[in-house]
Amino acid sequence: MKQEHIIDLSVEQAASTFAALGSQQRLSVLRILVRAGDDGIPIGELGKRSGITGSTLTHHVKILTQAGLVQQTKRGRSIICAAVNYDQIFALSEFLLAECCADCTAQGPPHD
Repeated sequence: MKQEHIIDLSVEQAASTFAALGSQQRLSVLRILVRAGDDGIPIGELGKRSGITGSTLTHHVKILTQAGLVQQTKRGRSIICAAVNYDQIFALSEFLLAECCADCTAQGPPHD
């Protein structure tokens, strides 16, 4: 699936982003947000679904935000929502697959 606004990542940017996903809890949070879709979910609901609450959840969301994987917005006066930056996730996928099988003698990706 080709996206219109794919980000061209350097090796350093990709490594930094993958490092942000190097925690089971952060990976779990990101997967929950992917399931939630473009609208995201309130941070309280994210805590309930992930089993991570309070300052620990805030810490993980902050790291994911700094990595460009999550965006935070306010809705109303006090509800904070987090939504996934899909362009960044697609950029990571493209980074990994950009040169898939470039050195293979066979055509196309390997099959199981």
